[in-house]
Amino acid sequence: MEKVAENVEIAVLGGVGFNSYLEFESQPIPTPYGEVIAYLTTIRGKRVAVIPRHAGENHVPPHRINYRANVWAVQAIGAKRIISTNSLGSMRGHKVGSFVVLDDFIDFTRNRPSTFYDDRTVHVDVSEPYCPEIRTALKGALEKQGLSYTEGIYACTEGPRFETRAEIRMMSQFADVVGMTGVPEVVLAKERSLCYASLAIITNQACGMTTQKLTADEVTEVVGKAQDAIFEIISDTVENLPEIQSCRCRFAKEGACL
Repeated sequence: MEKVAENVEIAVLGGVGFNSYLEFESQPIPTPYGEVIAYLTTIRGKRVAVIPRHAGENHVPPHRINYRANVWAVQAIGAKRIISTNSLGSMRGHKVGSFVVLDDFIDFTRNRPSTFYDDRTVHVDVSEPYCPEIRTALKGALEKQGLSYTEGIYACTEGPRFETRAEIRMMSQFADVVGMTGVPEVVLAKERSLCYASLAIITNQACGMTTQKLTADEVTEVVGKAQDAIFEIISDTVENLPEIQSCRCRFAKEGACL
């Protein structure tokens, strides 16, 4: 695969309200699934590309994000690691503004292209969906900043509507937090043998957990207030990642193809 940018080591897939990339150098990345705009910068001596999920002429809703193009673009620019940022609703009463380092997921999406392999069978391994090396670096960065965080299971829904009270009651039996953008992104990263982990921020209590109405405004407001903290966490994570990968993420597709 031809690399279209030089020496990029890490990609950041940014979610709602994550606008820290706006002053970076932009570069179009062609992919078989459409063009992606990457924003290039240097963080703590390492080349980093930020790819905003929702960027476009209009805000791209979760179910219409071109996940395959974004993940393909990460590999096209030579990056081997992805740090994802996600906005989540809590089903466990987490404090709004606190962070979650995801350790597993449940997929409730329905209509999204979820694989690069439509013409063959590839049973990619997701027994460890989130890279342990990136997760360790994220937790270290959060602790350095003195920020509250937990670990937990993520339920991904189709969107773009918020979930119903009944859906939350059902999902809360199996998962801790809920969102709309983490899947199929994590699976596609596995199919490309990339390391992937998520820094998630709690932006609201899930439907039925409080008596308040859920709004999109509160999501962007919480993430907007946390912009500086998120950037510092990512910067510390980038700095502390080991130079040589010793995780098994790059082997996720071994023995998967029929």
